[in-house]
Amino acid sequence: MRAIMAGFFIVVAMIFSNVVGNVFSGAEEPAWGKFLGALVFSIAVLLISLVGGELFTGNNLIVISVLQKKVTWLQMLKNWGMVFMGNFIGAFFVAFMVVYAGIPELYGGVLGEKMVAVALFRVNQSFGEAFARGVLCNILVCIAVWAAFAAKKVSGKLLMSFWPVMLFVLCGFEHSIADIYFGVSGLLTMDKYGISAPELTTAAFLLKNLLPVTLGNIVGGAGIVGCGYWAVYLRHTPGFAEPIEAEQEEIDGAEEY
Repeated sequence: MRAIMAGFFIVVAMIFSNVVGNVFSGAEEPAWGKFLGALVFSIAVLLISLVGGELFTGNNLIVISVLQKKVTWLQMLKNWGMVFMGNFIGAFFVAFMVVYAGIPELYGGVLGEKMVAVALFRVNQSFGEAFARGVLCNILVCIAVWAAFAAKKVSGKLLMSFWPVMLFVLCGFEHSIADIYFGVSGLLTMDKYGISAPELTTAAFLLKNLLPVTLGNIVGGAGIVGCGYWAVYLRHTPGFAEPIEAEQEEIDGAEEY
C-alpha cells in the first residue's frame, strides 16, 4: 500500500509539472516552462518522505543494509519486487484516471499531443541512452532521499530534497516510475484520441524504455550511491557489520533472560 501511494505521488507531481510546463511553453522564453515544471515536480519526494511511501528508486539504498549484513540479498530483492509492483499499480491507476477524465483535452488538445510526444521520445532513445539517463537520475534521487533523512525539520527536508530532484527533471534524466506514467498515459491517450504514433507500442515502452531505465536506476542508486557511500563511511567502521546470525543470538539470549 505504501508503494502504491508513492507511485500515486510521483504521477500527481509529474502531471502538475506537465501542466505548468505547458502553460509557460508559449512564452517568449519557452525554457521557463521546462524550468518551472522541474521546480514543482520536487514536491513528489517531499510528499513521500513526509506522508510515508515506498519508492523503488529510493529503496535501492537498501543495498547498504545488505552490505552491513543487516538484511539478506533475497530480502532486498523481495522488497524491490514488491515496491516496484506497487509503484507500477499506483502510477498506472493515476495515468488511466487522467486520460479518461479528459485531462489531455486541456489547452485545445495540445496537452494530449504532448503526452504522446513525450512517450514517443522515450521509446525512440537507444538502450544505452535510456540506461545512462537512468543511472544519472537515480544518483540524484538517492542523494535527495539521503539529504531529506539528514534534515530534522519539514523545511529542511523540503530544501534538501528540492535541488537534486529539480536537477534531474531539468536535465532530462529518466526515472523508471515517472516513465511508467509517461508510457501508459501516452499509449492510452493515443488510443482514446486517435493520435497517430506507430512507433509507440506496449512492447517498445517496456523493452526500449522501462527496462533500460530501471536497470540504470539500480546502477545509479544501489551501485554508485549505495555501494559508494558504504565504502566511504561504513566499510572500515568497527561495530557496524555484525552478522545477522549474531544479532539473532543476542535477541534470543535477551528473551531467555
